[in-house]
Amino acid sequence: MVIVLFGAPGVGKGTQAQLLSQRYGIAHLSTGEAFRQAIQQGTPLGKQVQEYVHNGLLVPDELATAVVAELLAQSPYRERCILDGFPRTLQQAHALDELLAQQGRSVELVINICVAEEEIVRRLLARGRPDDTEAIIRQRLAVYAEQTHPVLEYYRQQGKLHEVDGNADIETVHQRIVAVVFNTIGPLGDAASLHRASE
Repeated sequence: MVIVLFGAPGVGKGTQAQLLSQRYGIAHLSTGEAFRQAIQQGTPLGKQVQEYVHNGLLVPDELATAVVAELLAQSPYRERCILDGFPRTLQQAHALDELLAQQGRSVELVINICVAEEEIVRRLLARGRPDDTEAIIRQRLAVYAEQTHPVLEYYRQQGKLHEVDGNADIETVHQRIVAVVFNTIGPLGDAASLHRASE
């Protein structure tokens, strides 16, 4: 089972992915973490990724897909996982489908956390990072929207896309996501009950 979490910078996607991971005992695989792992492990792919990351460049589709593929074949991602930050382009989405099909798996659910642009800008400015000027933030959001719109439409046409209102506190948004998971996939149980069942 694979769940994909989408959301623009500042919507709290990483936080929600971690909460889902903790609740259901499902491995959380973020693209950033995948790149860091590949670099730390010193794999051939990791060395290629390092050149892009250290120079502040976007990792190309083929390389990003290869890094994610390497991890998806390993435990704990082999059975169930939550993808955060991948796929980000239509090419990556097609590649992910092919990769999962080879493993007898598929993306079951795509959740897009929706937050109004003005609220995202407010949240990101509140972080106080020197590179987070309003102009840069709006540019990043424009690039994100341009890249991911075709991906969202791709999953919408497959009937896998569900949108969640992210204009609320963390726990409220989490409960909205949990409701979507329950209504789409069914009861997964929580991590504690899964651990007891395995004992």
